[in-house]
Amino acid sequence: MPKITPFLWFDDQAEEAMNFYLSIFKDSKVLSVNRYGDAGPGPKGSVMTASFELNGQVFTALNGGPVYQFSPAISFVVHCETQAEVDHYWQKLSEGGKEHQCAWLDDKFGVTWQIVPNALIELLSDPDPAKAGRVMQAMLQMTKIDIATLQRAYDQT
Repeated sequence: MPKITPFLWFDDQAEEAMNFYLSIFKDSKVLSVNRYGDAGPGPKGSVMTASFELNGQVFTALNGGPVYQFSPAISFVVHCETQAEVDHYWQKLSEGGKEHQCAWLDDKFGVTWQIVPNALIELLSDPDPAKAGRVMQAMLQMTKIDIATLQRAYDQT
């Protein structure tokens, strides 16, 4: 078990959110589900907490009621090798949610994700400030990142 586990507070969608995420990330599994009993405070039989793993990262979800809301101040970065991966995660996670500039999106539960191709990080890290600057300018025009467009901006002379 990792020493640090992201803990997600949902109103009453913890199980739905867990199943949604499990359907998107291939290497994923349910670790445990604890349900409310007679003592509550949630409805008997409903999920209290659910622990699950997405690509090796353990998460815990709680149905805690409408006390707290998600904020983009905390987000999860999905590092992608290919455009196909970017497209997959972007399409699935943004479904029913909201797309934002520069690889950010809120899923239908309000959780914020960044779908980042490793190529973006590599191109922005180039020691040539002109190349890195062109990549930055191209990225600022995007919501979902397009690797080929970034590469064209980088290759300009």
